[in-house]
Amino acid sequence: MRIDQFEVVVIGSGPGGLAAAIAAKENGAASVLVIERDIELGGILLQCIHNGFGVEIFKEDLPGPAYAQRFIDKAHGLEIATMLDTMVLNITPGRLITVTSKKHGYRHIQAGALVLAMGCRERTRAQVRLPGTRPAGVYTAGTAQRWVNVEGYMPGKRFVILGSGDIGMIMARRLTFEGAKVERVLEIMPYLSGLTRNYVQCLQDFDIPLKLQHTVKRIIGGERVEAVETVAVDGAWQHIPGSEETIPCDTLLLSVGLIPENELSRQAGVLLDPVTSGPIVDAGFQTNIPGIFAAGNVVHVYDLVDWVTEAGYAAGKSAAHFAAGRLAPSSKNIRTHAGKNVRYVVPHHFAPTALAEGEVPLQMRVARPIEQPVWVEAFSGTEQIARRSLPYARPGEMITLTLKPDHAQKIKEADALEVRIIEK
Repeated sequence: MRIDQFEVVVIGSGPGGLAAAIAAKENGAASVLVIERDIELGGILLQCIHNGFGVEIFKEDLPGPAYAQRFIDKAHGLEIATMLDTMVLNITPGRLITVTSKKHGYRHIQAGALVLAMGCRERTRAQVRLPGTRPAGVYTAGTAQRWVNVEGYMPGKRFVILGSGDIGMIMARRLTFEGAKVERVLEIMPYLSGLTRNYVQCLQDFDIPLKLQHTVKRIIGGERVEAVETVAVDGAWQHIPGSEETIPCDTLLLSVGLIPENELSRQAGVLLDPVTSGPIVDAGFQTNIPGIFAAGNVVHVYDLVDWVTEAGYAAGKSAAHFAAGRLAPSSKNIRTHAGKNVRYVVPHHFAPTALAEGEVPLQMRVARPIEQPVWVEAFSGTEQIARRSLPYARPGEMITLTLKPDHAQKIKEADALEVRIIEK
C-alpha cells in the first residue's frame, strides 16, 4: 500500500491544531497536513457562538466561529493540506498514521513530526454514576450547545444543570435567551468549577440560582425526564439526610468536567499525567516519544482559547524544527513538581537551553480556593527562582508563572523545580 509523506501532520483542527499547522508551515515545514474527523475545520469553536474569544491574541472580543475563521483562512492561504471527515485509526511510535474516510479510503501517512491536537470530551452520566431511571432528556452541556447553536433544536423547556463548568453556565444563559427556564445549577464542590466571569454574566445577571455542595440524588421519569431529586452533601461528598428536594424538569444537562482525548496517544506509547490525563510534555510540547508533540486541551484543559492557540504555536514550531533535524535532544532536563496547594504543573520538564531561546510559562491549577492574596513561587531546593503575586487563587482559573531568560543562571545546576502557591 502507498504511504503518503508529510513533514508535519496535525491531528485535530480546533484552535490548537490550526495554530500548530500554521506555526509548522511558517517555521519551514514544506508539507503540512491537518486530519479532522468532522466535515469542516474549526473544532468545538464552531458551536461556541458566544463572545469571549481573541481578547489576548487579537485584542478583540470575538465569537467562536469568527475566531476560528481567521485561522482557517490563514491555513488555506499557506496551502496547508487537509483531510476532512477522516478518522485516525492508529498511530505508531514511528509516526506512521492509519486513516480511513469515505473520500480518501484506507490510507497510511508517514509524518516527519506529529502534533496531537484532539482536544477533550465531556464526562457523561455513566462516568459520574448518577442513579435513577434512564429516560430521554439527559445530555451533556456540549451536546445541547451544538443542538441549539448549530442544528437549531431545543432539547427541552425546563432545565436543571449539574456542574458549574463554563459550558454549563454559558448554556444556562443561552437556554434562557431561547425562552427556556433554568431551574437550578448544582455544584457538588463548595466552590465554583468554572470562571467567575461566567458565573456573573451567565447566572447572576439572569437570576439563575447556583447551589454549591449539592448534587443529583436521583433522576425521575419514564420515557422522558420528569424531575430530579437533589441533595446537599458534606465535606466528604456524602448525602445529608433530610436535605432532599424534588425539582420538576424535562431536561438534565451535565457540565461535570472535561477529559483530554488521548486514546491515540496511548496507542503510540505516549506517557500520560495521572492528574491531567494528558501527555507528559516538555517546554516545546514534545512527549516522551521523539517527534510526537501535543498541544491544547489534549494536554490539559485551558480556560481561554487564546492560551490553546499559543500552545499550538509552540508545538507546531517545535514539530517543524524536529522534522528538519533542527531540534537536538537535550542532555539535561529540569523536572517540575507540584508543591503546596498545586494540583499539577505543565510543562512537566524542560531543558535549561529553553530559557536561552525565550520564556518558559509554567501553567498550573490550585488544589483549593484561596480567597486572599497569594504568592506563586518556584524553588530549586531552598533557593527561590521566580515569584509572582496574585489577589486570589481559584481552581477554575489557571495560573501562570513565567520563567524568563534571566532565571537561567539560577537554575543551571538544578535538577527539579517545585512550584508552590502560598497565602501571604
